[in-house]
Amino acid sequence: MTTLDRPESVAALFAGTNKPSLSSTGERVADALRNLLIEGRLDPGTRLSEEAFAQGLNVSRNTLREALRLLAHEGLVVHQLNRGVFVRELTADDIVSIYQVREIIEIAAVRNASTHSPGGISRVRLAVTQALEAAETGDWSGVGTANMHFHNALVALAGNQRINAMIRQTLAELRLAFHVMKPIKEFHEPYLPVNQEICRLLEAGRTDEAADELAAYLRTARDQLINAYTALDTTA
Repeated sequence: MTTLDRPESVAALFAGTNKPSLSSTGERVADALRNLLIEGRLDPGTRLSEEAFAQGLNVSRNTLREALRLLAHEGLVVHQLNRGVFVRELTADDIVSIYQVREIIEIAAVRNASTHSPGGISRVRLAVTQALEAAETGDWSGVGTANMHFHNALVALAGNQRINAMIRQTLAELRLAFHVMKPIKEFHEPYLPVNQEICRLLEAGRTDEAADELAAYLRTARDQLINAYTALDTTA
């Protein structure tokens, strides 16, 4: 089990990000922590020291507690009596639930061409480009982060802020599942051309084909993750 109990280690996690300030609300701190999860910077089972995070982020303990309560409500962290707060560890049942949500939201967002804008599709292309650039340098964790941005951009095509917030929570939870996929390159690499094809179809206005491609993609990824979790349960 990893424990983040040094303020300087916490501060380092936020290097290059919009770190919360002393005047931040619990919601803003929760969003910053959620970003860490989406980017794969916090492993499942990691203990989050309240003292270290409050000092490392330069926020009050009350603000941090509010943020952690929000994340606990979303199922991203868990409070264990007399032990502290931990990043949640997922199960195969969680994977099934996550992908049910993704199929409903992402496929509908891609299929509904009337909500798409050139700017929205450009953000999809940007995420594809970021993933390819990360792959070229062997940064497979970066590929995973770009993949999260890709799916965020797909959902953003719906033009609905409530849906955007829902998928951010879901993708943060999903990124926790990726930690069981080893080696990470073999997991992410086959999806690079699929993301490119979905983007190409969207740019061509062939939204139904893009949605069908995405549906097959999600089914394949879901089955991969469920198989990985089932194997873990068998060997535990």
